[in-house]
Amino acid sequence: MIISILGNGCSKCKTLEQRLVALNEEHGFCFELQKVTDFNEILKFGVMMTPGLVLDGTLKSVGTVPNDNQLLSWIKETSA
Repeated sequence: MIISILGNGCSKCKTLEQRLVALNEEHGFCFELQKVTDFNEILKFGVMMTPGLVLDGTLKSVGTVPNDNQLLSWIKETSA
């Protein structure tokens, strides 16, 4: 699974990255974490507010940092 964080490194982007890394360490998921900072790539997903969160090509959230339960649910759903 590929998880992409769309954003230029704002505080929300960094928080989302930290949460995903922590969840991965805690639960032992198998995913590749990518940071997408290129504005044109971000726009391809229609994201106008960062961070955007993409799991295996599907946009899951925009402009917010989802809580851990929501992140876990999306990761489990996508990896099934």
